[in-house]
Amino acid sequence: MVTNPTVAIVDAYSTARYFAPLLADRGYRCVHVQSTPKVPTVYAPSFHGEDFAAHVVHTGSHAETVSAVAAYTPVALFAGIESGVELADELSHRLGLRSNGTQHSSARRNKFQMVETVKAAGIPGTAQVLAADQDTLLAWYAEFGASRVVIKPVSSAGNDGVFFCESEADVLNAFGKLVDTDSALDLRNNAVLAQEYLLGVEYYVNTVSLEGTHYVCDIHSTRHLNVNGVRDLLGGSHLLPRRGSEQDQLVAYTFRVLDALGVRNGPAHTELKLTEHGPRLVETGARICGADLPVLVDAAIGESQLEWTLDAYIQLDRFAERCGQDYRIQRHAVCVNMISPRSGTLTRYPTLPELQALESYHDVLMRVRPGDPITQTTNDFSYPMLVHLLNESPAALLRDYATARYLDGDGFYDIA
Repeated sequence: MVTNPTVAIVDAYSTARYFAPLLADRGYRCVHVQSTPKVPTVYAPSFHGEDFAAHVVHTGSHAETVSAVAAYTPVALFAGIESGVELADELSHRLGLRSNGTQHSSARRNKFQMVETVKAAGIPGTAQVLAADQDTLLAWYAEFGASRVVIKPVSSAGNDGVFFCESEADVLNAFGKLVDTDSALDLRNNAVLAQEYLLGVEYYVNTVSLEGTHYVCDIHSTRHLNVNGVRDLLGGSHLLPRRGSEQDQLVAYTFRVLDALGVRNGPAHTELKLTEHGPRLVETGARICGADLPVLVDAAIGESQLEWTLDAYIQLDRFAERCGQDYRIQRHAVCVNMISPRSGTLTRYPTLPELQALESYHDVLMRVRPGDPITQTTNDFSYPMLVHLLNESPAALLRDYATARYLDGDGFYDIA
């Protein structure tokens, strides 16, 4: 009996749920490796266990997990989301598969180590401190001298637990709400990361690498709002052409960051701001972009980080043949993050038909449906829906983005 070759994915949640069906289309079977005994609550709805031929649950012993995964003789293994990065590094290294190694593995997850590693490589980075106690945090805040800083968990995802602080009282409040609590990934916050607030537009640079050759799959500028008590709540992202003065700066900086962090193989999602002093890293995830953004990119340019990731692991010749070609936008694209004004039970979306009637409307990723509990949007896990807009005309697209933002108010939601 001939068995299809196997690819193992660690924590195939969120956007990574698309990998197994794509691999099946290419004649591969998938084994899922779960890095924790329990799937994190925020990701449980996006996990499609039926797409996998087998499941391995990591219970703490690398040797046991390596043995369990090796039984399926995988030809490749990689992480699906942030929580799987370090385990994927360890497993792929021990199994002799293509990997990023383990030397900088912790720096690819620990956001403090990440920025320190980047700065040690001579790349301009953010002022920051790792604080496990209030005295350390307050001393840094006083010495730093800026009124606004960012405080967040050291290792989490989806802007979980991010606070924008403008006073000593804000700083202490953020510290108190984070320390000794669990992150969205069910990790204990034993310390906080405090960083300078970077002024500038935030961008995403999504890449896939093969033995140190980096390919840019897509670049996005983001839109933020000051709403629901949150400064800089993400309101959406706009796909940019591959080339341009801003893109050239961002890509050059991103490639240096990837090299410093040892990202030589597989996908990476890099968030950075373009400040008056040049690009500055917010963070890099050695995994695919989340929030289903690659699905929109695929509709806009014909392929996405999903397909490029598979090429880098199982179709190396195809990657090598095409990595010198820039992506080309066929339809301009915007993702609109709809923002719930309050919590309760959703009765209906009264003006959803108006949104769907927009010329640029392509699809909606519904996270909260009528009858479901709805939460006031304050982070990446509480958007009730994501709206995908596509149009060959950039002017029409931006008009429809502005219209969608106008529609997204109290009148868009009936909440009991």
